[in-house]
This record gives sequence, C-alpha cells and structure tokens, in this order.
Amino acid sequence: MQKATVYFTKDITPEGLQKVYRALGVELPGKVAVKISTGEPGGHNFLQPALIAPLVQAIGGTIVESNTAYAGRRDTNEAHWQTFKDHGFAAIAPCDLLDEEGELILPVDGGVRIRENIVGSHLKNYQSMLVLSHFKGHPMAGLGGALKNMSIGIASSRGKAWIHTSGSGDTSMNAIMTADQDSFLDAMADADKSVVDFMGRENIVYVNVANRLSVDCDCCEAPAEPEMMDIGIFASIDPVALDQACVDAVYASPDPGKAALIERMESRNGVRTIQAAAALGLGTQEYDLVEL
Repeated sequence: MQKATVYFTKDITPEGLQKVYRALGVELPGKVAVKISTGEPGGHNFLQPALIAPLVQAIGGTIVESNTAYAGRRDTNEAHWQTFKDHGFAAIAPCDLLDEEGELILPVDGGVRIRENIVGSHLKNYQSMLVLSHFKGHPMAGLGGALKNMSIGIASSRGKAWIHTSGSGDTSMNAIMTADQDSFLDAMADADKSVVDFMGRENIVYVNVANRLSVDCDCCEAPAEPEMMDIGIFASIDPVALDQACVDAVYASPDPGKAALIERMESRNGVRTIQAAAALGLGTQEYDLVEL
C-alpha cells in the first residue's frame, strides 16, 4: 500500500479546523454524520462546540453519538440527550443518538476477534461521515483517536461491551474490566472494518484534534489534567495513518510532559489497534505529513 497523506496545522481554531478539512478535497455526499464524543459530564476536555461549529455547519452535518456501556450520565437516552444540551452541542447543529431506537448488526468481513459489530440503528440514515475525534490517552485503550471513535464510539451500548469482551456476550462491567487487553484492541479494529465496509471507504473522512492531551479519555468524569502542550489538528482519508501520525507527534514533541501520555499508551499497548487496522487493510502506518 502506498503512503497516505496526513494534513496538519498547529492552528487549533475554527479556521484551522476548516483548513485541514478542506485540504482533503472531499465532498461528503448525502446526509452527513459527524461522529464526536459528547464527553462525560464533569469532564471538560471534549471538543468544544465553539471550535467545531463552523465546520459542522459548513458541511450540513448532524452530530451523532451512542449511549455508554458504563453507568453515568450518558448511559440512557434521556440522560444522554441532556448531555447534548448541557455541553452545547444541541445549540450548534442537529444531533442524533444512534442507538435511541434500537440496533443494527454489521458483519465483520475478515474479523480477527469478532464476526459482527452492534451499532445504533440510526447509522443506516447516513450516506457519509466525518469522524471528528479528540486525540488523547485512554484508561483502557491506551489512546483514543479516529479508530476508537469509529469503533467503540459508534457501537451501541451493548455493542461497546461486545467489543470490549471480544464478543463474549457478557455485558457486565466485571467482564469488561477483566477482558483480555490485546483481544479488546484487536476487536476495535474489527469493528472499524465493519463500519468502513458499511459506509463505503470513500464516504468517510477523519480529523483528529490533538489538544488537552490528558492521559484520560473524554468518557472520564474527572480526567487527569494534561501534562503536555497542545500539538495541532490532523486530517486524512486514512484512519490508520491519521492515528499513527498523532502517536508519532506525541513522541516527537519537545515537551517533557509527554512522558505521562507515552507511558499510558505503552502500558496499554495502544498502538496495537493501529497495527490491527492496518493488517485488515483499513490503511497504512506509512504517511507523508503535509503542514498547512
């Protein structure tokens, strides 16, 4: 596979976000889903509405999310809709809770750990997607970028547990917390494959915002404060190259505060999902970085 192109800007502003998106040269067709994390209430690192609003509005996007598998304030339809409002997303664009009215089973062609992926039934209402992710660490996955946002993020509440436990069918938190780590990381890549096959490779683009680089995810209600400086915004039509570019940028940062995030990524073997996605043909870890 030839090298991918990843566009980059240090300008973490609405203008910078639109610039890297336009550099992709892609016109997303039909009804456009914009997959973000709404962020667990109590946290404050999620992508802010003021940052993403101009881009979401420019492409006529609908902000989409799914319920969580863990208890909190996004695990029910009612609570999650309140979070859409409280965090300011409902004020900037139409919003959609993908699993509010049921589930859709997607086959995983060539899956290593799972043979099907369980997503919200509303996914079928969209013809294209912008996977708009906050790149940062994660307590379980090691890192969270485009591949995690497209797998765990799009999965329904039950589907999240299914991925975490590699299709065991046990949706309990104990099963999730004690699941085999590498199997979980592989299963995320499997789930990514199902979404790409369902939507069509040409109908998805990916943007990662590498700011507020906490070791914790936006799913945490009290995430650790970032120990390193913001990096910038990355965009690509290749989710593997995009996440790899973000990981490489963390390692290349001159900021000594990067040590905490690197430890989190390495201790959870977070790069394995990137490697597994590459093995499934979802992209390449080789890329050219084009700074704008």
